Amino acid sequence: MHMNTKLKILNYSNVGVDTDKEERGSKRLISWVKKTTSFNENQVKLDFGYFANVLDIGNEIGLAISTDGVGTKIIVAQMMEKYDTVGIDCIAMNVNDILCVGATPISMVDYIAVQCPDPHLLEEIGKGLYEGAKIAQISIPGGEIAQIKEMIKSEKEGYGFDLAGAAVGLVSLDKIIIGQDISEGDILIGLRSSGIHSNGLTLARRVFFKEGKYKISDYIDELGRSLGEELLEPTHIYVSEIIEMLKSDINIKALIHITSDGFLNLTRVKAECGYVIEKLPEPQPIFRLIQKIGKISDEEMFRVFNMGIGFCIVVPSSEVGKVFDVCKKFNIDCFKIGYSIEDQERKVIIEEKKLVGKKNKFFKI
Repeated sequence: MHMNTKLKILNYSNVGVDTDKEERGSKRLISWVKKTTSFNENQVKLDFGYFANVLDIGNEIGLAISTDGVGTKIIVAQMMEKYDTVGIDCIAMNVNDILCVGATPISMVDYIAVQCPDPHLLEEIGKGLYEGAKIAQISIPGGEIAQIKEMIKSEKEGYGFDLAGAAVGLVSLDKIIIGQDISEGDILIGLRSSGIHSNGLTLARRVFFKEGKYKISDYIDELGRSLGEELLEPTHIYVSEIIEMLKSDINIKALIHITSDGFLNLTRVKAECGYVIEKLPEPQPIFRLIQKIGKISDEEMFRVFNMGIGFCIVVPSSEVGKVFDVCKKFNIDCFKIGYSIEDQERKVIIEEKKLVGKKNKFFKI
C-alpha cells in the first residue's frame, strides 16, 4: 500500500469543496428563486429543502421534479478512459431523489457540456444513460449538448465534459411523503449502497492520487479490483424496490437518499425529529482506505460519504418485516440501523462512533 507519512488533516473544505460558503450562497440564491413560486399561485406544493418538489398539475396529481449531476466522478471516467457508466450515475442521482417524495419516476432529460462533440465520447455516455433508464424504467425524451471548449478542462484533451439531468415523476397529492408523520420510536432502515456512489469524489481523488500516490490502474487487494474500477462503480438505482414498497400496504413515513452530507440527510423531513443510529453494517473497504490513507476524522467521513448506506426508510416497528421482504425480493441488503426521536434540534446520533450531527456537521460527543 502507498502511504503518505506527512501529518495532514484532510477535509472537504481544504480540497476545494467549501460547503459552508455554498450554504451561505445557496441561501442568497434561494431567496430570489423562491419568489417565483408566486407566479403560479398554489401550484408548488412543497417548501425548498426536500429532495424534490411537487407541482399540482390537476386532477389531484402531482408532478415531482428534481435535478442533479455526476460531479467529479467524471474526472475518474476521464482517467480511466471509460465513459459508459457515468450515465447510470446521472439517472441514479436524479431518480433516487424523486423517490423521496413518494413519486414514481417517469422521465429525465440530460444536459451534456463538452470540450469537443467527439462521437465516441457521446455514444459511450449514451450507453450509460440507456442502461440507467432501463433500470429505472424511465424515458429520456430529449436533452441538450453544449460545446463550451473555453470553459471545460479535462484529464484527456478533447474529452472534457459535464453531465447533469432533470427528472420528473408522478405522485397523488394525498400520497406525498416528506416525513410529516414521523413519530418517536419509528424504525430507521438502511439499504446498502454500491460503494462511493457519486459524492465525495473530490476528497477521494485527493486522498488516493495526491496523498497515497496511487495510479488509477493500481490493483488493490482490499478492493479485489483496480482503484479506477472501484471509484467508477455506478450508483445504485433504488427505483424497483422502493416502488414495490409504495405500491404495497407498507406504512412508509419517510424516504431518504443518502448523498452528500451523509446521514445528515436524515433531517430533510418535515417532522421535528432526530435519530439515534445504534448499529451500522461494516462499510465497503473503499471507505476504510480513504480514511486510513487520508487520516480523515470520523466526523468528516460521515459528513461527506454514504459509509455503505445509500438510501433510508422510516417505518413503524410493525412494518419492518415487510420492508425486509421487499428488499430480499430485489436482492438488496437492508439493515435495521436505528430509530427516530422527538428533537427540535434535529440531531443525528451515531452511537458506535460517538458522533452527533447538527445542521451540516458532525461532532464528537
